[in-house]
Amino acid sequence: MSGRTHELRRDTSDDASVLGLKIGIVGAGVTGLSAAYDLLKRGHEVTLFEAADHTGGLAAGFKDETWEWPLEKFYHHLFTSDDAIIGLVGELGIGDKLFFPRPITSVVYEGNIVPFDSPLAWIRFPGFNLLDVARFGLVSAYLRFTSPWRSLEKFTADNWLRRWYGDKIYELTWRPLLIGKFGPYFTRANMAWMWARLKVRSPRLGYFRGGFQMFVDTLTENVRQLGGQIYLNSPVESIEPVAGGAIRLRISGEPALFDRGLVTTSPGLLSRMAYTLPPRYVGQLAGLKSMGAVVLTLALRRQLMPETYWLNIPANSPEKSQSKFPFLALVEHTNYIDRAHYGDDHIIYCGDYVLPDHAYFTMSKDDLESLFVQSLHHVNKEFRPEWVRKSWLFRARYAQPVPEVNHSQNIPDLRTPIPNLYFASMSQVYPWDRGTNFAVKIGREVATLIQKG
Repeated sequence: MSGRTHELRRDTSDDASVLGLKIGIVGAGVTGLSAAYDLLKRGHEVTLFEAADHTGGLAAGFKDETWEWPLEKFYHHLFTSDDAIIGLVGELGIGDKLFFPRPITSVVYEGNIVPFDSPLAWIRFPGFNLLDVARFGLVSAYLRFTSPWRSLEKFTADNWLRRWYGDKIYELTWRPLLIGKFGPYFTRANMAWMWARLKVRSPRLGYFRGGFQMFVDTLTENVRQLGGQIYLNSPVESIEPVAGGAIRLRISGEPALFDRGLVTTSPGLLSRMAYTLPPRYVGQLAGLKSMGAVVLTLALRRQLMPETYWLNIPANSPEKSQSKFPFLALVEHTNYIDRAHYGDDHIIYCGDYVLPDHAYFTMSKDDLESLFVQSLHHVNKEFRPEWVRKSWLFRARYAQPVPEVNHSQNIPDLRTPIPNLYFASMSQVYPWDRGTNFAVKIGREVATLIQKG
């Protein structure tokens, strides 16, 4: 990953060196980079401002000195249905770097790890009888092969799933997933979100040779080769309209003028930066609830789980202290991708979604690691803390939007009320769930809007 930055200079509309619009983009994550790529190809002048010291946002990776490939800070994979990112990968000429293994997803049932990722696995699942299997399969097929999301968003997932799957199936499968994903909001998330998750899922999961960082680096380099300027370590302090329809960004006290502006950060950050937004739009932004993400990554000397890549953790309450596991998902990355690329380490992700003000965001790395690691013996009785060779902790306060009932009515338009200022975030990809595919999709959609004016 390039750590190169560009010296920030005062920029005015008279400095334009190419025909077309001058466009300033706040955020060089996948959405900002995808928008920049398309706008540059259409002949516009694009400058991106990124607060971090790297591009890629939540898709960025890190690399231990013993590894061949970088690893994502926040676990990632693609589905075979992820057309937006697969299409962009083809345009970038790296289609040969994308491959689709078939890993195993399991659940914990009565203390045992049981596969739960195919019709055959459902039939064999010890918690189901034949009537349960039939009901689970029929309702899941309805959600998978129909598109009723606008009617489904009128219901909470909690009520709809319980009604149609029944109490037994709901308590065993869907309720723990909702609790893990949305914490105290789990009874408020709408059913359209769940439909969208089931609609796009595939048994084969996509990954890049060289990790998602390879994709980020390739996209970043293409943006630079097309003439895009990327300023790292450059948080935007304010955004304001000026006479004539221009947009002024202020970075480290220095103004930069653009014909169009695009913000790809969180809704809260947009409302703080663009302080002239009208109260009604600010209220819309404030109403977009979201969860933060906390991920502890462990390099183990021994394998934790035989075969299972993704283990859904049982959860009875959003309160972590009432569960055996103080996190949502246990992911053994090297049961999905060959550990030879990671110095023969066994890579474990312990991931959780929590409220942005949760204690996990202020706990020290040592305390959080101690809390998470001590629960791993529930998965493998032989596990000992000495298995941990090294650990890393990554946190993001804006990571998972919470779509409530009739959420489509609450999503801010990609065009903000400030003329020539646009906003594209993971909170607007609804009914789809956040992820790199939909980050690419919304980035390219907003680029088209900017192009049209």
